[in-house]
Amino acid sequence: MKTHIVDRLQAHDIKPSAQRIAILEYLMENYTHPTADTIFNHLYPSMPTLSKTTVYNTLKLLAQQGAINEITIDEKNVRYDADISPHAHFRCKYCGSMFDLPIKRLPSVVTEKIDGFMITDTQLYYRGYCKKCKAIVPWLC
Repeated sequence: MKTHIVDRLQAHDIKPSAQRIAILEYLMENYTHPTADTIFNHLYPSMPTLSKTTVYNTLKLLAQQGAINEITIDEKNVRYDADISPHAHFRCKYCGSMFDLPIKRLPSVVTEKIDGFMITDTQLYYRGYCKKCKAIVPWLC
């Protein structure tokens, strides 16, 4: 059993199951910010009893418990990220790829209060053209 994955689930008060372990492991090994359908399509061949509902419900639970980030930068799909450290996301307007971007400082999300509001989540998104697309389609920039 993958103890680091089980430990992460338990640290977020999530009971480990074969499906939850497989989904979190996929996210931790793939930095592509996949959609639920991408995760399902990858895992289904090796887990034929897996359903799309299980994938969606597991991702919702993982996000609610803070074990993963739910990313809504894409207008059509929710994407998921196992990296829960403070960072920004960049989405290429041409190819749709997503990338992590380091940032110098985000407010402390749990305790920060601004004008009486208590912030519980911060997401920073950038959109533009990735290095690859900028190089192959020079008229973009």
